[in-house]
Amino acid sequence: MPNSSHPFHWVGTGFMAVGASAAIAMSCAKVSVAQEKPPLTQPNPTSAESKGTPSVAPTPALPAISSQTLKEAVSRDGARPPNATGGKTDVSQSAPAQSPQAPATLESLPPEYLNPSANPLQFPTRSEEVQIQNFQRITLQQALELARRNNRDLQVAILTLERSRASVREFRAAEFPTIGVESNFTRSDSPNAELQNRRQQSSPLNPFLGNDDDNTVSTSFDTGLQVSYELYTSGRRGARIRAAEEQLRFDQLEVERQSEQLRLDVSNAYYDLQEADSQTEISQAAVTDAARSLRDAQLLEQAGLGTRFDVLRAQVQLANAVQDLTRSRSQQSIARRQLTRLLSLGETVEVAAADEIEVAGEWNLTLEQSIILAVKNRAELEQLLARRNISQEQRRIALAATRPQVNLVANYSVLGVLNDDIGPADGLTLGAQFRWDFYDGGAARARASQEETNIAIAETQFADQRNQIRLEVEQAYFNLRSNAENIQTAFFAVTQAEESLRLAELRFRSGVGTQTDVISAQTELTRARVNRLTAVLDYNRSLAALERAISNLPDSQLFDQPQ
Repeated sequence: MPNSSHPFHWVGTGFMAVGASAAIAMSCAKVSVAQEKPPLTQPNPTSAESKGTPSVAPTPALPAISSQTLKEAVSRDGARPPNATGGKTDVSQSAPAQSPQAPATLESLPPEYLNPSANPLQFPTRSEEVQIQNFQRITLQQALELARRNNRDLQVAILTLERSRASVREFRAAEFPTIGVESNFTRSDSPNAELQNRRQQSSPLNPFLGNDDDNTVSTSFDTGLQVSYELYTSGRRGARIRAAEEQLRFDQLEVERQSEQLRLDVSNAYYDLQEADSQTEISQAAVTDAARSLRDAQLLEQAGLGTRFDVLRAQVQLANAVQDLTRSRSQQSIARRQLTRLLSLGETVEVAAADEIEVAGEWNLTLEQSIILAVKNRAELEQLLARRNISQEQRRIALAATRPQVNLVANYSVLGVLNDDIGPADGLTLGAQFRWDFYDGGAARARASQEETNIAIAETQFADQRNQIRLEVEQAYFNLRSNAENIQTAFFAVTQAEESLRLAELRFRSGVGTQTDVISAQTELTRARVNRLTAVLDYNRSLAALERAISNLPDSQLFDQPQ
């Protein structure tokens, strides 16, 4: 056994003597950090299971990483300094999430809890109306469902679709005749008749004429029933109906495109929130590690084995870590509000991620199969074809303006005078109208030429969109492969960085290493943790982008043609 004069024995005694002061230093560091908004803690796995979140199989490109291993590795914060009770320091316990009330499951909440106001024109006028009062953790599937139900852009697309359906009904009504009724009731007191009566009364022949009726008031009525039908329109009527149906098809595809894009946007916003949550925990772990390094540097300085320079460097390292934590919490708050806005939730609601960070799924198709499926399914290509068909019908409508038009007309009328002894009379009129504006100065031909240009534009845009879709698939596919490979490397790097930090701290406490080695190891560990987080989330983002590039998964079906 070494004697009491051995320097390391003295160092151990110094550790015990100043342990209380080091604990106070760490507590001060935590208190200064706790003044900021506390980060979100990772949700309890049992709560996620109770919400019915399906388990996702890991990608086959990562045979060495199971889903359970991935969950444990992502949620692991590395080594922690012992606390006063001899256990590990838990970041979630040192900085609990602040919420106005205890989080509840989404199913137990009333519908109005998360839904926005039913009045879209409402705007807040008091601070209480925008103050966050309700806090709710949601899964990704719940976020997607809320987005489909509340998103404003999707609602506008659906309303536009309803308007197009009404437009189709309007143009189809031209296939039927137009029937109308017109009635007139007239009572008149004619001055001409009164003058005529006066002349007759003053005439010497009046006794011989025998006209004693001096009534000048006449009451009459007439009623007419008109029926008209466009018998021949040179294709204009059918072209208008087909153009309206193609517009309906276009708007149906727009609803689908909005839904697919909304799924991607919500997924990315959810992953951004997960990244912000985990980045906050990583920053909190970095603060804990920096506080521990500061404690060690102070102990060595008091034992006479360290320098003031090492203490200052450790203090700077802790200050930088606290600043990083403050920025992480700011980004966390922004990510929460961005997801809340995308879901169009109530003014007083704030949501947080309930899912753990894990591989979202796998992709079993080859690149070539993915490209073919994307070209087959993408609504954007169908929309350009619909736009081309609309221009073709508009061209037919323009040319029909200088071609013959034939209308059929029928009119049945009844006429009667109430103040005479003659009954009402009726009549029927049948006719056909022929109209041909064979010359309009070239206006119809010019409109047709414009539509021909629109057809060429739609065909050119189709080719460009097809190439763009292929690029999107290839980019997402290559990113998915690279991120899958990076996951294994990132997890290995975190394990190595944790071991490197442990050895650097041991060397520093033994007087062999320097404070610079410890700080460098802490920096590398923080970077490795960020890379591990980024690798998993980038994989999930790439998978979401690839699903968006393919679209219509899993059924791969577009809307049916309108009937």
